[in-house]
Amino acid sequence: MQFGIFSVGDVTTDPTTGRTPSEAERIQAMVAIALKAEEVGLDVFATGEHHNPPFVPSSPTTMLGFIAAQTERLVLSTATTLITTNDPVKIAEDFAMLQHLAGGRVDLMMGRGNTGPVYPWFGKDIRDGIPLAVENYHLLRRLWREQRVDWQGKFRTPLQGFTATPAPLDGTPPFVWHGSIRSPEIAEQAAYYGDGFFHNNIFWNKEHTQQMIALYRQRFEHYGHGAAEQAIVGLGGQVFMAETEAAAKKFFRPYFDNAPVYGHGPSLEDFTEMTPLTVGTPEMVIDRTLGFADFAGDYQRQLFLMDHAGLPLDVVLEQIEMLGREVVPVLRKEFESRRPAGVPSDPPTHASLVAAGPDAPHHLVEPARDRIQAETKA
Repeated sequence: MQFGIFSVGDVTTDPTTGRTPSEAERIQAMVAIALKAEEVGLDVFATGEHHNPPFVPSSPTTMLGFIAAQTERLVLSTATTLITTNDPVKIAEDFAMLQHLAGGRVDLMMGRGNTGPVYPWFGKDIRDGIPLAVENYHLLRRLWREQRVDWQGKFRTPLQGFTATPAPLDGTPPFVWHGSIRSPEIAEQAAYYGDGFFHNNIFWNKEHTQQMIALYRQRFEHYGHGAAEQAIVGLGGQVFMAETEAAAKKFFRPYFDNAPVYGHGPSLEDFTEMTPLTVGTPEMVIDRTLGFADFAGDYQRQLFLMDHAGLPLDVVLEQIEMLGREVVPVLRKEFESRRPAGVPSDPPTHASLVAAGPDAPHHLVEPARDRIQAETKA
């Protein structure tokens, strides 16, 4: 099972000191967090994509390329790649280039984002969010899998005989996750293509998360990619740890109360009861995280948000140290001891996709459609 860190890259004032880091400091902090993740044995670092204050990661592949040059093992991913407002041609080129630079240690998570004003900044209409996600992703799959693409759609200018460069490393496109908190259409999209589904469940109760993942699993099986329990699922979560629960809550409370995303709302106690946020000891984090499989099923990737809400970098690095040294080794062992035979332990990687060969379903633009057509002819 893969464990890692994701960052939304917010520039937030530390409520205990009144100090706000500069954009440069925040960018360098994200790099330090990624390097720490590899140092302590985590598997994945994922950056968000935002184009508005107070966030800084507007160019994920630039950041991930820089991190790739300083790491050897870490899988480099995104917490959101905006499939709605980015041009699929640019996504195809940027991530193929990153694949080459990182030796294949790359996947990405498609999402629509949560900032409405971004749409008109890039010439799009937020009311087209779902249709944009569907059309743009289908084009992206063709760009990564066909040498010459003729295309005409609703949301971009036509392409005639276009070839994206560079081609994906080893002729093998990156594995794609589709991230969504509330849109069943995105769960359906992930299932249709046989891609991964990532539910960032830091804001929602387990019943909602369970419903979304169950839909994805059901449709994954419907489209012939395997049994429902074999579907590729990832979860998000946020934790803060100390030697005692009281110490953890005392330190984290001012950061929670002033967080740009969920601050000034429910109390810390109410939020930890309603959502997977865990503020307490490493043992509490282990127990809570193991419980995710009770409602999500056996899954393949767990990412933690550790650097939100103005927490100082030294504190974040200490948290990652605890996560990597005390929490994740136990989670790995326990999750794998419970995993049924036939359920993948890890999501696909570049190495596993290459090993599957050029005729594997991953290389098809629409594996579900092609399978149905083949069965009809037979």
